[in-house]
Amino acid sequence: MQPTATVLVYSDNAATREQVRLAGGRRPAADVPAVEYLECATLPVLLKTLEERHVDACVLDGETAPAGGMGVCRQIKDEIYECPPVVLLIGRPQDAWLATWSRAEAAVAHPVDPVALAEALADVLRLRAGARGDLARA
Repeated sequence: MQPTATVLVYSDNAATREQVRLAGGRRPAADVPAVEYLECATLPVLLKTLEERHVDACVLDGETAPAGGMGVCRQIKDEIYECPPVVLLIGRPQDAWLATWSRAEAAVAHPVDPVALAEALADVLRLRAGARGDLARA
């Protein structure tokens, strides 16, 4: 059985979550594992999921209300032990500095560019695998 990577997608917008799933696809790059997606629409569910499930990467929507992805990213980086790497969806290129403030590993413009999202997702999955020392398993 081949290993899979778990990607948590956080957005209050079901269409945005679907765009992320479709753009990331089953396998965002040949050298990373197949992906299983978990979807969260609220902050309490996201926090519970991160505490109870193994998650390899997160994609957070910076435009989610009331708890936007940028603030959520900073919060989980402070509160979650060995927090998974984060791809942040940003509404404007000018928001890239906020992505840096939030400590996200990558930022992709919204609406979702499938190529950019797949590349960013693959990069953070490689980062996570390298940090765990199991890149060769992918």
